[in-house]
Amino acid sequence: MGPEGPAPVMGGGAMAWSIADVARMSGVTSRTLRHYDETGLLPPAWIGNNGHRYYEEADLLRLQQILVMRELGVGLREIRAVLDSRADRVAVLREHHRRLLEERDRLETLARTVGRTIAELEEGKDGKGMTEISSPENLFEGFDWSSRSDEVRERWPEHWEQSRRAVEAMTASDTEQWQREVTAQMIRFAEFMAAGTPVDDPAVQAEVDAHYRGVCRFWTPDAEAYKGLGQHYVDEPEFRANYDRIAEGLAGYQRDAMVVYADVRLG
Repeated sequence: MGPEGPAPVMGGGAMAWSIADVARMSGVTSRTLRHYDETGLLPPAWIGNNGHRYYEEADLLRLQQILVMRELGVGLREIRAVLDSRADRVAVLREHHRRLLEERDRLETLARTVGRTIAELEEGKDGKGMTEISSPENLFEGFDWSSRSDEVRERWPEHWEQSRRAVEAMTASDTEQWQREVTAQMIRFAEFMAAGTPVDDPAVQAEVDAHYRGVCRFWTPDAEAYKGLGQHYVDEPEFRANYDRIAEGLAGYQRDAMVVYADVRLG
């Protein structure tokens, strides 16, 4: 690799780049590129006598499409189906571009949400180290609550796709109302936790039942998936931070209540 960047080699009359060069250019690890090859998602143009993989320009364009679709939350199986469909490349890129613009708008909304929260926290000190948020539901404007980690998406692809379609069908008014309902429910869970109410208490479990029915508006988890969702609230930093804004430890409290519900009602 020279000062200008990865140096291509010639193979079969076309320029090609080694797997190490492609990894440096794209930020994708060599291990991931080898995995993409092994699964047929992105085979190299050719393999040298030294056993190294080499990629040509068409492969770099294919990798760009893979990475764009990953950023948009598309699973590997769906990505391969799109790439193997031989759809018009420009038309596919236009669709990716449209979805990226939508994501940009969502992130701009999220940035405004965080900015508004910072302003309220700075201005709302009551002299005791406490703050009061005027509209708690606004803490979550712009968050994509339907999205799941890659692990969840890969474990339950049908449920994830069902959730994605349901969210896309929601109007702005639907989304605002849903955000208010979610926040109000989190506050009710926090009140139970502050009162020391056990997670298996009938009143807590009634609230969990309402939560489960709310989730079922988007996808219908079985016992294992519902427990996994509760653990996701704890493990995923963004989710846990949102719960902690209401009450520290709330994500774990709700997770434990969801486990009880799953064992009793869904097991």
